[in-house]
Amino acid sequence: MDEGAVRRRKSGAAAMDNAMPYIVSHSWEIAMNQRDTTPSPAEPDTAAASMQALWMPFTANRAFKQAPRLLVAAHGMHYRSSDGREVLDGTSGLWCVNAGHGREPIVRAIQQQAARMDYAPPFQLGHPLEFEAAEALSAIAPGRLKRVFFTNSGSESVDTALKIALAYHRARGQGQRSVFIGRERGYHGVGFGGISVGGIPGNRKMFHGALLPHVDHLPHTHDLEHQGFSRGQPEWGAHLADELERLVQLHDASNIAAVIVEPVAGSAGVLVPPRGYLQRLRSLCDRHGLLLVFDEVITGYGRLGAPFAAQALGVLPDIMVTAKAVNNGSVPLGAVFVREDLADTVLDAAADGAIELPHGYTYSGHPLATAATLATQRLYADEGLLERARRDGLDLHFEQALHALRDCPNVRDIRNLGLMGAVELHPRSDAAGQRGHEVFQRCFELGALVRYTGDTIALSPPLIIERAQIDRLADTLRQALRETR
Repeated sequence: MDEGAVRRRKSGAAAMDNAMPYIVSHSWEIAMNQRDTTPSPAEPDTAAASMQALWMPFTANRAFKQAPRLLVAAHGMHYRSSDGREVLDGTSGLWCVNAGHGREPIVRAIQQQAARMDYAPPFQLGHPLEFEAAEALSAIAPGRLKRVFFTNSGSESVDTALKIALAYHRARGQGQRSVFIGRERGYHGVGFGGISVGGIPGNRKMFHGALLPHVDHLPHTHDLEHQGFSRGQPEWGAHLADELERLVQLHDASNIAAVIVEPVAGSAGVLVPPRGYLQRLRSLCDRHGLLLVFDEVITGYGRLGAPFAAQALGVLPDIMVTAKAVNNGSVPLGAVFVREDLADTVLDAAADGAIELPHGYTYSGHPLATAATLATQRLYADEGLLERARRDGLDLHFEQALHALRDCPNVRDIRNLGLMGAVELHPRSDAAGQRGHEVFQRCFELGALVRYTGDTIALSPPLIIERAQIDRLADTLRQALRETR
């Protein structure tokens, strides 16, 4: 390349760098000015065909495509719908956009990394960002959970954690430990391992014949009679952890690899652990030599007013599964935290030069994903977002706003912890789940995004939410509840 071409290339790169703040700051304005136009009468078949091509996940496809809800832009606390309405995000996208949408440092990091290096193979090669990102994450991890294995999602993180548990026991000469203990109503993603240890019947039914064979389940911790309308952790229910003793007697501790639970069960409708329950579970695992795995895909990265639920609730697992908010949901990434001595046991058991864990993914530690992770973690630290919910009392304001809905029609229960909450509704006798769907739909029409699972409305707003926005979210839900019969 001649000197003139080199100068022109450098000049163009510098110009792009100088223009980047303008581009990023105006991205929202550009997005807001873009509107989906209704197809002309000559184009209905084309529009229908384009929508029919996609098989949507966890969606009633036929019903959705008859009345689609499309989002076209997002910034801060809000989405913009295809018909130009502003929609308050009451769910952090899908429990993941904890720092709010369109944050400039994250956008800039992704753009710059894409221009520098789009992809690097993760097997037998590495790139600096994945090591930096792992170091940044280990710095906020509790206890000795200082080793990080990158995946692409919560589902993959769960399967990775299960494999690591098996590898650890085999490295110790206890390869017979193959039983996993999950929990009823638990959600651990959609891999066959995660569905197996998970306890949501609707997710398991279709795939029952192909699930892992050596799995059992603890009872779930939710009891309306004893815990109804609890604020924070219920006082009743710690004894439910003792069911692990029965399962140990059934399977024998020498055959059990690990117990996996969500500190707070999110996808089942925000099931908050009773006081002392997780502590008792930890004690029982220690007594019988079982690994304790926390699935913090939802509770991780500030949701409870601490970096992780393990810190907020004072219980340390042996393996911790995360994803979603690790990089604000911007590029798919999961991160599994492993106790140092546990990881060393696996690594030290292998012969020199051998692959210690035959496991990984094409996109493990992807350059764009880890660049976004570093930018996100800096943003969390700079703005104090991981502690904000508890430090600034937002969790208490959220609790008060949510429980003020108790007098609304059809409300069966309300529960909360940190910036997680749920309003459970009485189901219709002839159509379970329909009332919840209608409330979700009405909230969207009124300008607020909530989540529903069956007849439970779940809320998990971004950590940047202000008190007035919490009030607006609750007011919108109140109106939707009053209008739904």
